[in-house]
Amino acid sequence: MNVAYNVDCMEYMATLPDKAFDLAVVDPPYGDGNSQSDPGEKEQWNQFGGRFDRYKKVTRTGGTWAEKYGKRIIAWDVSPGPEYFKELFRVSRNQVIWGGNYFTLPPSRCFLMWRKTNIPVKGFSMAPCEYAWTSFSENAKIFEFSSAGSGMEKRFHPTQKPIALYEWVYQQFAKPGDKILDTHLGSGSSRLAAYTMGFDFVGCEIDPDYFKAQEERFENYTAQTSLFHMEEL
Repeated sequence: MNVAYNVDCMEYMATLPDKAFDLAVVDPPYGDGNSQSDPGEKEQWNQFGGRFDRYKKVTRTGGTWAEKYGKRIIAWDVSPGPEYFKELFRVSRNQVIWGGNYFTLPPSRCFLMWRKTNIPVKGFSMAPCEYAWTSFSENAKIFEFSSAGSGMEKRFHPTQKPIALYEWVYQQFAKPGDKILDTHLGSGSSRLAAYTMGFDFVGCEIDPDYFKAQEERFENYTAQTSLFHMEEL
């Protein structure tokens, strides 16, 4: 099973029994998009249990977030409230939470650090590394890999992570037969890694445009993978 739903993750998790998933690997927003002034249209935002009731539609231009040429996408930087984490911990046995340093979470012995090898440690506006909180009692771990992915991964999401990063996470923490949840599917990299490694997977993505884009990416990826295996036979 490997499926994605264009749905509010809070609504989906509300339908699940306790510990429905063995592992949740999630990358929720951790900014404060709600604090920005909004000269344009405002809409209801219910994904995070009501902590923020509105979001701003913006587009990314030149490395910053601003409206331009009338093109807009949903701002990604609206962080979840405590209701989200309560549900996440209820429906999953273990968790890996990217951006965990931005949230109020229990102390963790096993944190992850993704070192972006294509970004200098100094003199560059983008962060050279990202942190993930985990529920595991193991040593901390570091993964070094380019934020550009394999070079074949077309970027269409502001927080897109490479497939190899998720493959590494699954290698560290997932066991054969595990069922994996991603509440903020985004570009779908987590889904592709689960497909490659044979894990059952469910992903939620509330934005219809990102959902459509990751569906197309998944279809193309699985078709190419099937063709590659056929050529090997």
